[in-house]
Amino acid sequence: MSIHQEYSFFDAVLASFDKAAKFTAWDPGILEQIKQCNSVYRMHFPVKIGDKIEVIKAYRVQHSHHKTPCKGGIRFATTVNLDEVMALAALMTYKCAIVNVPFGGAKGGINIDPKKYTPYELEKITRRYTHELIKKNFIGPGTDVPAPDYGTGEREMSWILDTYTSMKPGEIDALGCVTGKPVSQGGVRGRREATGLGVFYGIREICAMPDLMEKAGLPAGVEGKRVIVQGLGNVGYHAAKFFREGGAKVIALAEFEGAIFNEEGLNEEEVFQHRKKEGTILNFPGATNILHSADALELDCDILIPAALENVINGENAPRIKAKIIGEAANGPLTPEADEIFIKKGILVVPDMYLNAGGVTVSYFEWLKNLSHVRYGRMEKRFTENQNRSILNQMEDLTGKTVNSREKEIIMHGPNEADLVYSGLEETMIGATREITDAWKANPDIPDMRTAAYVVAINKVGTSYAELGIFP
Repeated sequence: MSIHQEYSFFDAVLASFDKAAKFTAWDPGILEQIKQCNSVYRMHFPVKIGDKIEVIKAYRVQHSHHKTPCKGGIRFATTVNLDEVMALAALMTYKCAIVNVPFGGAKGGINIDPKKYTPYELEKITRRYTHELIKKNFIGPGTDVPAPDYGTGEREMSWILDTYTSMKPGEIDALGCVTGKPVSQGGVRGRREATGLGVFYGIREICAMPDLMEKAGLPAGVEGKRVIVQGLGNVGYHAAKFFREGGAKVIALAEFEGAIFNEEGLNEEEVFQHRKKEGTILNFPGATNILHSADALELDCDILIPAALENVINGENAPRIKAKIIGEAANGPLTPEADEIFIKKGILVVPDMYLNAGGVTVSYFEWLKNLSHVRYGRMEKRFTENQNRSILNQMEDLTGKTVNSREKEIIMHGPNEADLVYSGLEETMIGATREITDAWKANPDIPDMRTAAYVVAINKVGTSYAELGIFP
């Protein structure tokens, strides 16, 4: 059995926590409280599938109540187990703290293969799971707010919302019980691409730091960087898209059936359409096939983005990784052994616990939108446009010159919902990146960026617990 199969995901999170805790001044009791999962709900419920009754195994873990509601996705996969759900819930706590989103961490999962069920059967399973959460007060706009994750999306979130509102009639903020909903059901524009866009903003900010780039032996800026993305799901697809649009070259894309390589760069949308038509990303025109997907991780590149599942880079393959920067778009793609190897090799690992926080950041914006009952931009869009038009007209009158129509459009544009969401996400990722790198630079003994991120998270959660005054 390989190392990464044996490794407990929750133990890996605890190992990273302990490594960072040494660089903080908190009482051991507070550190122990931060580490533990506050509430663990393991459930079995029957659902009629065809003529048979199936007993479905599912979980919801609330890791921390230092801030409420708790927040975290729900995944549908056969790999779902308590260890994984606890680890992901803990990461959510630290992630929310780093990006200043006022939630405690949570996570949920149902142990099923969603491909084996019809949409009607999936709906029955999802609604029954929601019913179980409501019974034990594990869902609600002020208690616990789920979101999509691996194997779930807008459709499942709308089923959760409908079940919740039908069981809680008249609850005015019911829309805020779940995020990642369709826009027509109270969702927010920009949510779908949020995680991939957040990964791009975070790495772009790292690439703008001359000292870190000098250490990595790279020129500053994203332009011209050779990028490899593993996973062409929602996160990988959008990360590849924004890197390409930002001037980088996506030289390889990997999926479970294999990988493709083209030194001149790949267009993720063309690859996506090819895969939709052919059922595989292999044999993409102009690209070289790589039959073993994992081999793509070991190609020479500047930035490697693992955007699939956990533990794909471990003690066995880490020595062969040639990337200068690894951006963890997935949750837990590196094992602690891989971290140690990369510290020695001088490879910069930009950690998952903040880099993929775009999803929860925009979920927070969606939750706020649901509580305020008004769409972003509705109040100010026209006012801003009218004001900008007036300023522009004055300038043209005073100078006797006219601005060309393309520039005029850009200057006059008032922000819509997606613009404001993108702007809020960009501000969040830049702020978090600087906060972590400042903590890292402030203490030369901190070995890597992941430990620095944990230090920032522990300090924020510790401060919350201390200020709550719950320790007599």
